Amino acid sequence: MARSSRPSVPPSSEALTRSAPPPRLDVDDVVVVDTKRVRTAIGGTVVGNFMEWFDFGIYGYLAVTISAVFTADLPEPWNLLAALFGFAISFLVRPLGGLVLGPLGDRIGRQKVLFFTMAMMALSTALIGVLPTSAQIGLWAIAPLYLLKMVQGFSTGGEYAGATTYVAEFSPDKRRGFWSSWLDLGSYIGFAAGAGVVAITTAITQSIWGETAMTDFGWRIPFLVAIPLGIVAIWFRLKIPETPAYENAADEESEVDGDRDDPLARHGIGGILRHHWREVLIAMAIVAATQTAGYALTSYMPTYLETEVGVSNLGAAIATIPILIIMSACLPLIGLLSDRIGRRPVYMIAVGSTLVLMIPAFAIMQIGQEWAVFIALAMVAIPVAFYAAVSASTLPALFPTASRFGAMAIAFNISVSLFGGTTPLFSQALIKATGNTFMPAFYIMFFALLGGIALLSMKETAKRPLLGSVPTVETREEAIEVVARQDEDPLIDTSTMPIPVQRSEVDPVRP
Repeated sequence: MARSSRPSVPPSSEALTRSAPPPRLDVDDVVVVDTKRVRTAIGGTVVGNFMEWFDFGIYGYLAVTISAVFTADLPEPWNLLAALFGFAISFLVRPLGGLVLGPLGDRIGRQKVLFFTMAMMALSTALIGVLPTSAQIGLWAIAPLYLLKMVQGFSTGGEYAGATTYVAEFSPDKRRGFWSSWLDLGSYIGFAAGAGVVAITTAITQSIWGETAMTDFGWRIPFLVAIPLGIVAIWFRLKIPETPAYENAADEESEVDGDRDDPLARHGIGGILRHHWREVLIAMAIVAATQTAGYALTSYMPTYLETEVGVSNLGAAIATIPILIIMSACLPLIGLLSDRIGRRPVYMIAVGSTLVLMIPAFAIMQIGQEWAVFIALAMVAIPVAFYAAVSASTLPALFPTASRFGAMAIAFNISVSLFGGTTPLFSQALIKATGNTFMPAFYIMFFALLGGIALLSMKETAKRPLLGSVPTVETREEAIEVVARQDEDPLIDTSTMPIPVQRSEVDPVRP
């Protein structure tokens, strides 16, 4: 149920309002979510990220095969670049999905939009598996592939922004880093699962039907596996509740009309950019640093290992999958670390390790032996783990509850579209243009440096209630403690919280 927030006060009484004491927390104002409910909510959210990255894993490890299936009529290297453009085009559409689905999630709720994005994503992934090839309809085969990748991009424009908003709002303040880190654990496990399905399909089909089995028909199988996985994921999405923070946000009337000058009110795109442009830029810089490293490790690495190092598709999968699984297992531990030392120090570790490890990693990779590839991928995975573990807890906390979904959708999707999802395409193009196989490392390091600069302006959000939300705890005893220390605790600012205010308290300041 929606609750009354800070009263809407005429501009003429602003000075008087500033002198009024901030509202006080009562025990009943504090949101108490037990661990079982948190697990159910986050588990239902993780499946969506699993499905999104399952498709990335499939497409990334089938990029060379897809170039033979859909763009065989183009000369090299344009056929491979056209296949990688199919990956990039889905990211170019993501901002549109974010601009539509983000504000919609602030208006109608997180759960409804997340269900829609899940259904759209699963369906479009499965349909790729039944598309005609260039051998059947010529170069026109690329058109429906691009169209379905655009549908995926539109849906994912609301998926990650909504999922991070959801898990951040459902997590207790003291352990938001830990619980939110499970979202990206699902992402990388999903990618590993997609790569694993490709590897298993390749091994089985080629052993039975020969070396051309994957280009003949085997490439379809991993995409069709999305059908049963999608059904399970949609079922889980139906089970998740709405977040307490959203339900406790400002009442419908004040949110719809909103105070244009109140940064905590719900705003559309213009209002978000007007009030939160600094936070949007900070988030974009951090997302660019995170996603260039992340997509280099996942979606681009199969292509790089095949074309520049000479490792087979199966060999690349064998080296990458264990790295992703080990890295994913570390994410909750790093999230727990961020709850103790803060989000900014963890991000700084990510930036520093990127600048130190990336060039040596690509140098070791050039050795071409399986052991060398494994070590190199592990080195790339270290900064990715530190970036990813805190993304879902840090980025949504930059924005107030009433506009969080929309602001996240704008910042995340514009950045990931321009810099993250295009990493495979730009990295390969830079290598072709310069002949330097270290260009992907330089590309990643450049954005890490920008992210590090942005961190200097980012406020620490660990252990604090989300902006525009009341404190969230795991037990009623914790709620009592929070209320008892609210006057001395620097992490609690009740003036930003949707706490009911008695009318008698505000009548004196009204004209």
